Amino acid sequence: MKIKKISKCVWEIPKHGDMRVPGRIYASEKLMQHIKNDKCIEQVINVAHLPGIQKYSLAMPDIHWGYGFPIGGVAAMDLHEGVISPGGIGFDINCGVRLMTTPLHKKDVQSKIKELVTLLFQNIPCGVGREQSYKLTHKELSRIAEEGARWTIKQGFGKKEDIEFIEENGCLPMADPSHISERAYERGKSQLGTLGSGNHFLEVGNITEIYREKEAEVLGLFLGQVTVMIHSGSRGFGHQTCTDYLRVMQKALHKYKINIPDKQLACAPLSSPEAQAYLGAMSASANYAWANRQLMMHRTREVIEKIFSIPYDEMHLIFDVCHNIAKFEEYEIDGKLKKLCVHRKGATRAFAPHHPKTPKPYQEIGQPVLVPGDMGRYSFILVGTHKAMQETFGSSCHGAGRELSRTQSRKKFQKHDLHKEMEEQGVFVMSQGRRTMAEEMPFAYKDVSDVVNSMDEEGITLKVAKIKPLGCIKG
Repeated sequence: MKIKKISKCVWEIPKHGDMRVPGRIYASEKLMQHIKNDKCIEQVINVAHLPGIQKYSLAMPDIHWGYGFPIGGVAAMDLHEGVISPGGIGFDINCGVRLMTTPLHKKDVQSKIKELVTLLFQNIPCGVGREQSYKLTHKELSRIAEEGARWTIKQGFGKKEDIEFIEENGCLPMADPSHISERAYERGKSQLGTLGSGNHFLEVGNITEIYREKEAEVLGLFLGQVTVMIHSGSRGFGHQTCTDYLRVMQKALHKYKINIPDKQLACAPLSSPEAQAYLGAMSASANYAWANRQLMMHRTREVIEKIFSIPYDEMHLIFDVCHNIAKFEEYEIDGKLKKLCVHRKGATRAFAPHHPKTPKPYQEIGQPVLVPGDMGRYSFILVGTHKAMQETFGSSCHGAGRELSRTQSRKKFQKHDLHKEMEEQGVFVMSQGRRTMAEEMPFAYKDVSDVVNSMDEEGITLKVAKIKPLGCIKG
């Protein structure tokens, strides 16, 4: 397969066969050597076959094999000729990351990190199928699906100003809870405020490096500052929604005579009743995810307040970004501004300075982009740029991307004392099970610095600060 190098960190797969657009992969030479050995390149090509796709089938540097779309894939669709594909959003709808800062310094926390992580572990359920002790009613869950993080804050779980620092202000208005199945309601009613398993985590860290002083000052960051990063999504509520609509979309392929190279890309025309129902259900699931992360952040604030006597109001939400979603956004196509349906699967929105949806306090620097690494090394805070708006539909990477499959990781680390090894690295970890720890060990992932450097060098997102973990809870 011919792959052409366009610039230092951009590679193009020329249009061939029935591809409607070329494919483009953002990655350094080092990362590309690994990517070339992964089936994800085939998925970039497959996505380029979708009706109505605009400009390119895109992939971020953390790309790896996924369901239908590669994880790290971005595709924008024309509203009249294009389609929506649940495989381009993912099973964990609105899986995302939020970052909260505290006034604490690393030296304030180090002696109490075990106490802090233990109390967080006790207050925030995590692990496969873990639930809250209480269950939401159908009516409450329907309100959450309509209102998202706003519902959570109305109940007293947060500050009013948090809303400004959540993508879409924590609510997609097209949500329609009537398109959510009873099975999804059943799965979601006791999982609000829970972390889940796999690569989901809550991490206490500290800022070890600042690359851009102006941006860091606007964000209120300082060296040694203690932060909390939360990575989770819509739990069983969103997973069931994706499962339900994949069945719907499989039937839609035949109904609308859509030919695609991979049935996992099952889709329907954006104007069709099937697509409209899915958009309503997907948005409802996204709203659930924002409410979920909001509730976990509230509990985190309470724990920190209790242990360190820090006022609740002195802990600030920097931003909350989602990386499994489709949204309607405007971009310039052939010299004209055009509204498109942008699929981001394992990719993060990265809006530029002065964009109307970049929060007001960040208008001069661009929207924060949060890129977690692994629980042993580091994570990054970046900001979006105008180049991202021109080249990647305002999108950037979302994480490190796996180096080893979960099975390979379990085999490699099965004889290790994983918790002890992490503690020797200066990170205190609590988890529900040994299996997840083995799957999520640092070296199961690419080095996230290689990923963010690819985007920084291309000017898509710019590095602002690095965060080193101190403690972590996982499923």
